[in-house]
Amino acid sequence: MADLSRPTERFGSRAPAYASHRPSYPAGAIEWVLAGLGDARGLVVADVGAGTGISSRPFADRGAAVIAIEPNAAMREAAREHPGVRWHDGTAEQTGLADRSVDVAVACQAFHWFATSATMREFARVARHRAAILQYERNERDPFTDEYGKIVRAYARDDTEARRLAALAEFERFPNARVRRAEFPSAQNLTLDGVLGRAASSSYLPDAGSERDAMQRDLRAAFARFERGGTIDLAMVTHVMIAEFV
Repeated sequence: MADLSRPTERFGSRAPAYASHRPSYPAGAIEWVLAGLGDARGLVVADVGAGTGISSRPFADRGAAVIAIEPNAAMREAAREHPGVRWHDGTAEQTGLADRSVDVAVACQAFHWFATSATMREFARVARHRAAILQYERNERDPFTDEYGKIVRAYARDDTEARRLAALAEFERFPNARVRRAEFPSAQNLTLDGVLGRAASSSYLPDAGSERDAMQRDLRAAFARFERGGTIDLAMVTHVMIAEFV
């Protein structure tokens, strides 16, 4: 089992589930990160903590050249190839990139693993214009999403969800930058397999044994109560924060 205290190792066994069952990002969120920087085809984006490339591909689809930085080899290997994405083995604190070599440094659903002053200094060193984070959270005003959240919290093995919220506050204090924030609602339409796969992709939830089995029973029961036509919508909101260098 991966050492849960070491973020770069947490997702090795989860890579297939992550690649298959995590959502992409709202188009508006991607556009907001790039807004005002000119034609995306002339931009270079460093996607730090890129995982399996789910966040890298939307930037590349808009024409940007993306350097996907990911220290976990299993996550890199699970990524789907994209002609606009180049992979690099590095960390948030030591990307291996040259000074001011990219236009934007982004972290998508990953900043909470490395929300440190060293990371923010590295982002400011390598990026010419701005740093940004994209982070989706459940919108538990939706009944199924509320039930899913209760199940997740009941079986969570650590404080990852609290760390995500703390990371937003940390980024807001990005040094020598003007920080802006916006929210973009979305929903992930899931079958039962998708619901189970989404849970399996979370490193803080059990992935084997009696706890995993009990969690899956609860998820199956929740899905049965709320599904319509064999699917449900998991409601989400993506928080986007941009640090504009001053």
